[in-house]
Amino acid sequence: MPGNPGGIAPPPRLDHVAVSLPGGRILIFGGSVAGLHSASQLYILDPTDEKPTWRILNVPGRPPRFAWGHSTCVVGGTRAIVLGGQTGEEWMLTELHELSLASSDIAVFDRQTDRSITGTGDHGDDQFPDIKEITNPFNQALAIIIIATIAAILIKVFVIVYVCRLCRERLGRESSDSVCPETQSLTLNMDKFLNEMEKEKPIRFTSQQLRIATDNFTNLLGSGGFGTVYKGIFSSGTMVAVKVLHGDSDKRIEEQFMAEVSTIGRVHHVNLVRLYGFCFDLNLRALVYEYMVNGSLDKFLFGEDKKLGFQQLQAIAIGTAKGIAYLHEECQQRIIHYDIKPGNILLDANFLPKVADFGLAKLCNREKTHVTMTRGRGTPGYAAPELWMPYPITHKCDVYSFGMLLFEIIGKRRNLDTNLPESQEWFPRWVWKNTETENCVELMMVCGIEDTDRDMAERMMKIALWCIQYRPESRPLMSIVVKMLEGVVEIPAPSNPFEASLMEPNSNTSTSTDTPSSESSSLLASSASIYATPVMKKYEIEMATIY
Repeated sequence: MPGNPGGIAPPPRLDHVAVSLPGGRILIFGGSVAGLHSASQLYILDPTDEKPTWRILNVPGRPPRFAWGHSTCVVGGTRAIVLGGQTGEEWMLTELHELSLASSDIAVFDRQTDRSITGTGDHGDDQFPDIKEITNPFNQALAIIIIATIAAILIKVFVIVYVCRLCRERLGRESSDSVCPETQSLTLNMDKFLNEMEKEKPIRFTSQQLRIATDNFTNLLGSGGFGTVYKGIFSSGTMVAVKVLHGDSDKRIEEQFMAEVSTIGRVHHVNLVRLYGFCFDLNLRALVYEYMVNGSLDKFLFGEDKKLGFQQLQAIAIGTAKGIAYLHEECQQRIIHYDIKPGNILLDANFLPKVADFGLAKLCNREKTHVTMTRGRGTPGYAAPELWMPYPITHKCDVYSFGMLLFEIIGKRRNLDTNLPESQEWFPRWVWKNTETENCVELMMVCGIEDTDRDMAERMMKIALWCIQYRPESRPLMSIVVKMLEGVVEIPAPSNPFEASLMEPNSNTSTSTDTPSSESSSLLASSASIYATPVMKKYEIEMATIY
């Protein structure tokens, strides 16, 4: 860069910025560095002129904008100077100068040569300072410090953002309910649906989603004392059964809701109906179950089209017994169903039975296994006598109900039918009389049981008679019932379940449960290898008195 060519007088102001241009020309901007974008005056010195002098450069409108680079420096305590860029269309900047009235120094940074040039001299009206070359104080160490500081700040910001995102995701996962967004009501995300099912976590649906799936609850499947069931189908093609709860009070609805979600919502077994999810809005309380194509067992037992053969009925009985045994003996907490009957046994496309309707179910803590009830439960004709009387309550009430169900499977008729002769009206008593006299020929004929199925039918009759024993402790465990149905355990002659040996509530019956009576000792002895195992004893339950 040239010095003061020809002793040319400087521009009127020394508080300015000068730019060295190719050919020795110097461009002066009035004001500070910021003036490079908004200066109102531009001074130019061109030594090639015949009479070089400082003159104002007339530029219409604003002067050209400069695109600055990223290099910076600080010289002699002055503020940072940004280097590089273009003057629009014509000149490439090579140097940037900053003059200060407080000093006689002119600080110059040359980007191309990486040198700093400073000049000293008096600022007179007719003198431009001489210039000499010195070492650049803006060294690499300072650049490294600046870059490292910026990088550290960026890393810190990134870490903070990442931690915040992880916290939000964790809070979302720990939410008690997984809610399908309302925006997905028309097209449910089945990937998420199936993932939730794999996690064994029921999904919470909105009322709008269920209204769309059920076509506004128009496809009625059935109704009962605890709710109305509608068929639904999601956009993926998955069919469901939506049970809308109703009752005589909000409290009763809540009891039904909590009973079903807290029991069937936490267990999975091939012979238990699957709970997909639920809805608990102000205007809708509903449960979403897997859809069972063939409906309930009762229509095949009592309907006009009794197309199920005895082998299929036997398989249904075994599957149902396995489902109940799982509830009693294999869950972390024992589950008592309280309402085993044909209407609550559902059949899939292959007639695989699944126990359903847990509206009366109750969880029993295995360490504190007393069951306290404030009112009777179950369906008359299937409910054990202790449920309706002030006697101890145990899981053996489900065994009794299964025995009554087994009678109806054998006879393909209701246990009580007043249209039949008096001796046949009450089917369980009729079975007992024929078993006692060992004359089941007439019974088999009436029930339409073929000779090839007679042995299995007689076995099932004995099992049913053991299940409906009046004293709960005389009834077998459901796991033993399964083995008897499968032929693993021999079945001794059952005791008379209709003897008027009404038990009286006392301290003995309230603290013991499966102590065998004299009538059932032979049955328990024959299955001792199964009944007496630690696993079986682990799942026994104390009886408690109804209040």
